[in-house]
Amino acid sequence: MFSYVFMQNAYLASTIIAIICGIVGVFVIARNMSFLTHTLSEIGFAGAAFGLFAGWSALGGMLLFTTVSSVLVGQLSAKTSRRESSISAISALFIGLGILFISLSNKNASYATNILFGSVIGIDAAAVHQLIWLSVAVLAVIFVMYRFLTFDSFDPVGASVHGLWTNVISIVFLVILAFSVSVAAQVVGSLLIFILLTLPASAAKYFSHSVVGMMTIAVFLALIGVWGGLYLGYVTNWPVSFFIAAIEAGFYFCALLIERFKK
Repeated sequence: MFSYVFMQNAYLASTIIAIICGIVGVFVIARNMSFLTHTLSEIGFAGAAFGLFAGWSALGGMLLFTTVSSVLVGQLSAKTSRRESSISAISALFIGLGILFISLSNKNASYATNILFGSVIGIDAAAVHQLIWLSVAVLAVIFVMYRFLTFDSFDPVGASVHGLWTNVISIVFLVILAFSVSVAAQVVGSLLIFILLTLPASAAKYFSHSVVGMMTIAVFLALIGVWGGLYLGYVTNWPVSFFIAAIEAGFYFCALLIERFKK
């Protein structure tokens, strides 16, 4: 299997993505942003479609749309009373835009399928290098802001009382999330991004109560999911995204059962 260059690229790309999603996912769960992650995935679809329409790479379009819109969505959904309505409206708008751009770009249905459900096996060396640089940027920002981001995510009231610039921290995290969504879409597609950004971290919180512990477990579960998904996809010729989704969902339900038996 590893004698094929495309499988080498696929495993390297999926490893990078799993590490990013496991780390960022812990903050996504702590900040109750799972629904927002789903919205950014639909915005990412529109961005990728726009990239194809404009003659860019799909990743370039996703980065543009998710980065700009993440801040706007975060501001619109700041108030709980209008959060779900705002996010639903924006999701519907960007799904429509994605379909429009795909239509205008005169691309066939396979392009839309790759954007929606991922095509990790089709990633080349240049795309892997892009993922590496984006991932390094995300990890560098998290490293610099780790203490403040952790404080604001797990104790927002205390962070506000201590005078932290919570609005700035939120905006920075939304940009981090936008980059993570764009990176993760290369494996699972824009519609299934929330799998890697939410399920491993959601399961990890049942096994550890420290931030570093949750990150470690979330990264481990994400790695097992993407590696197992790639192997099973190679053996069966079924979609890799299906296996990743099934494995990560299985981990989460097992975590719930273990937690229930503990009680």
